[in-house]
Amino acid sequence: MTTQPLDTAARRALADAVDFWWHSIDLGEGVTTPGRKSADWLKHELAALQLPDLRGKSVLDIGAWDGYYSFAAERLGARRVLALDHYVWSLDRARAEAWHARYAGAGEAAPPIESTDAWQPQALPGKRGFDTARAALGSRVEDRVGDFMAVDAAELGRFDVVLFLGVLYHMENPLAALRKLRTLTGGMAVIETHAVALPAYEHHAFCEFYPNGELDGDVSNWWGPNLAALRALCLAAGFRRVEVKQGPPAKSALQEALRRLHLFASGARQRRPRHYRAIVHAYA
Repeated sequence: MTTQPLDTAARRALADAVDFWWHSIDLGEGVTTPGRKSADWLKHELAALQLPDLRGKSVLDIGAWDGYYSFAAERLGARRVLALDHYVWSLDRARAEAWHARYAGAGEAAPPIESTDAWQPQALPGKRGFDTARAALGSRVEDRVGDFMAVDAAELGRFDVVLFLGVLYHMENPLAALRKLRTLTGGMAVIETHAVALPAYEHHAFCEFYPNGELDGDVSNWWGPNLAALRALCLAAGFRRVEVKQGPPAKSALQEALRRLHLFASGARQRRPRHYRAIVHAYA
């Protein structure tokens, strides 16, 4: 029995049936899912990762969500791709956003989202986007529902390339998370994370802590390492070498002069960290 290819209307109907998309994924026939991250922005992010040649490689995508990077790895020639997630796949997005809004900046600890009606690990409402995209694309990407910190590393196995994108700052224990990541990495891990930079303290390893949703109003965000801390964490976790692919954005001479003038005029002494996205390649 031959499966007929989906036409434009069928692909659009599939995309419209999902109530929330995080990734804008090209489903073919001129249909792109309406993700909060635009297709152009995701293309820019993919290029910034500076992925190695994936042809013939095995790839693990931790925190895959709608699967943009999983499908990209397959498209780039990966022999095997496994998408691993459980947190966003288990969430009812509307209820989860209401939970975030309730506690962000409230000055009180949020109860575990797993104790609320937003958490639906049996129904997996947050996985509908991934399943829909995989079906529309006719993809062979595998999926595994599981908590990254709880899955059996020996059972999961090692992968040539592991994608750890937008995950580290959600980990309550970042060093333990990177140690777990190291056990799954046979070749290299691509780590993309929220990070901070504090002028004059670039060589000191430190992390900014967000106990109550101070970062983007999201109470699942915990840590913002600076680049020195990110490097040191990777090495302490057992990676033998770390290459920085994206560090703090450089300020122009004019921006720095204006900053210094503002500090002088206001009498301010406190320096505030700058937030940005860091990318490193960590080698096993």
